[in-house]
Amino acid sequence: MTAATLNKRFLSLAALGLSSLSAYYLLKDRNLSLLHAQSNSGLKYSDFPPSRSVNGSNHSPLKITLFQYHTCPFCCKVRAYLNYYGYNYDIVEVNSVWRSQLKWSDYKKVPVLVAKDANDETVQINDSSVIVSALQTLLLDSSESITRVGDYYPQISFKNEKGKTVTEFENKYFVMLKDSVKDGQTADERKNERYWRSWVDSHFVHVLSPNIYRTPQEAVQSFRWFDKAGEWEKHFSSFERTTIVYLGAAVMFILGKVLKSKYGLDDDVRRSFYQSCNDWLSEVGPKKFAGGDSPNLADLAVYGVLSSIEGCNAFADLRTHTKIGAWYDRVADQVNRHAGAEKLSSVKRR
Repeated sequence: MTAATLNKRFLSLAALGLSSLSAYYLLKDRNLSLLHAQSNSGLKYSDFPPSRSVNGSNHSPLKITLFQYHTCPFCCKVRAYLNYYGYNYDIVEVNSVWRSQLKWSDYKKVPVLVAKDANDETVQINDSSVIVSALQTLLLDSSESITRVGDYYPQISFKNEKGKTVTEFENKYFVMLKDSVKDGQTADERKNERYWRSWVDSHFVHVLSPNIYRTPQEAVQSFRWFDKAGEWEKHFSSFERTTIVYLGAAVMFILGKVLKSKYGLDDDVRRSFYQSCNDWLSEVGPKKFAGGDSPNLADLAVYGVLSSIEGCNAFADLRTHTKIGAWYDRVADQVNRHAGAEKLSSVKRR
């Protein structure tokens, strides 16, 4: 298929698909509250069996279930955290078209994490950054309860300058520790970590879509990678997969242009991508990680978001034109080895 033919087909598909911009908003990390895992539908989260289980080396009493799309950057961020700290957890892969695996929940976006403690208290956490902060609080302070931790992240709603109601969390980047609990960080290190975690959500993640959907060809290649990485053959028919790849790519190609303008990216969006990664590498500096000898929560956030596009052309270009590769590979090694579980044991012995 020639580039001209592909462009014509893209315009036709985009005309059909732009009326439903949900393809983008499914990737958005919506901010709702920490909830008891119950639903008005009468269904329970446990009615939907796990797609797979991840076995780590962390002996946390929490039974964790993660509802996700495999290549959602916010879901990848949560998985990076869980894997680094060696949690055992179940994954329920959500069908991105029907979302039937979320029928039990009033909240219909991903990631959704359900955690049950040793006392059978069960809560639902809906925001990727709150998930990480809440779990880190519990991990470092065994005296906390999973239900009480929710009080540290109150939900607030307000109208923005366009009159749209926006819902957010207070303290979403804060790990809530008593003075008696030590995490091995200074106050300045914690503040810096929070800044870069916020940077990932407010800036970095918005650079991805305009890059992986930069051209029609790249948009199709990206969706083919999502198909492979997400094992869509287990969830969709061949016709459905083909439709999702080409219709989704067409919509996202157009929307990528909108996002480029909205977030003020360079006309050559690769330059904005490279600059953002170089800004992050400046923060890392000569250290192995931003966290020093081991990754901190900011390292895991940047790595997690980047891992969502690992098979896309934009990521290959990034490795070629920046020095991000060495840092990325070091974090990947730490995450895959569940190195945080060993670090945690060391901190708690101090």
